[in-house]
Amino acid sequence: MSTDGVRPAPTALPHAALAVQRYGAAGTTWLDAMWRADPLADAVVADSAGAGAAQAVRAMMTDGIGAVADPPETVQALLAQLTREPEWLDRDRLDRAADVLVRYTAQWGLVLGAASLLRGADNWIAAKPLLLTGRYGHQPAVRSIEVGSWLSQVVRRGGMALDAPGFQHTVRVRMIHAHVRRFIRRTVVDWDEPAWGVPIPQPYMAFTLAEFGHVSLAAMADLGVRLRDDELTDIYHLWRYVGHVIGVEEALNPTCEADQVRIEELYALTSPGPDAYSREFVRALTEDYLAPQLATMLPGPAAFRSTLAVRTMYGMTRVFLGDEASDALEVPDGRAKHVVRALRPALFAADQARLLLVGRERATRRGYAARDRELARLKAEQAMEHDLVDAVPGAVGATA
Repeated sequence: MSTDGVRPAPTALPHAALAVQRYGAAGTTWLDAMWRADPLADAVVADSAGAGAAQAVRAMMTDGIGAVADPPETVQALLAQLTREPEWLDRDRLDRAADVLVRYTAQWGLVLGAASLLRGADNWIAAKPLLLTGRYGHQPAVRSIEVGSWLSQVVRRGGMALDAPGFQHTVRVRMIHAHVRRFIRRTVVDWDEPAWGVPIPQPYMAFTLAEFGHVSLAAMADLGVRLRDDELTDIYHLWRYVGHVIGVEEALNPTCEADQVRIEELYALTSPGPDAYSREFVRALTEDYLAPQLATMLPGPAAFRSTLAVRTMYGMTRVFLGDEASDALEVPDGRAKHVVRALRPALFAADQARLLLVGRERATRRGYAARDRELARLKAEQAMEHDLVDAVPGAVGATA
């Protein structure tokens, strides 16, 4: 503890002084929040042994808030925060954002893997909880589909209404985070809090919003998707509300594109970089899941399609992440990245023609149908009978 009462930054984070120098109060808030997690959700999990909190939250996440009878004080506090709608919330904007994103189901699904998940992998401290719970580097397809299951409920009209599936799934994700923190604190004797901060801290929760927001939107632009300003602001509004429900503090919850960009920059600046497990995850996600999916859409013999798909996926990752981050993650370099960049004008023209010929409303309806159909196909392909990890018996955070 410093003489002014402010706890110094975790020692494993580089460039802490530079973060404050460059970003001022936002940098200080970022570093201070490495010591904060989610007090409301953590209290519920800590209370679950004998106070009925686990049963109350399970009822809320499956049967609705009205099914929670005489909840313990910890659950009451969580419910009060979840049901208090922020003054800034505009639910019509949430629906409009969902329609825009689903209109680009194919592009968004691609960049969520090749850009968003891999951008997060460039920080071994952030990835450490997944590694400790056995969720890192193993079954990357299953993990990706779990993310897709959550997003499919969030990104739909009315999805984030109180008690709607997207709202309930987001509360489930919040409780999964709390269970992971409890698991680490109770069973992992070598979690180095002075060096790493608390498990799943506020800054990394905020960065997740940027992964699904600006990181994916910027990558979609590399694939020729050009959204209007009003469409972009609606999407950022959606993720702001998701941040509220998932437990991100108001001071860190991004309200706009500039906030998300700053979060990305602070995440990168203070990241200790990837480790061997991060690189293993990149290889597994790309070669065992993303590339095989892309190969099914390419022409030619199987061996040719497989090789071309891997090179193309790595090329796209290079475009999305940049060469410096890609080098750190040991993403193979090659000519594919230049091809991806060269195709951007043609992809943009094709998208504009699609919207002109089909119309936005029909494209939206087709997008919802295609997404649900594709998610069902992927789950069947992996023999998945669950949606989120909390439905897997024996997994950390399982509610069964």
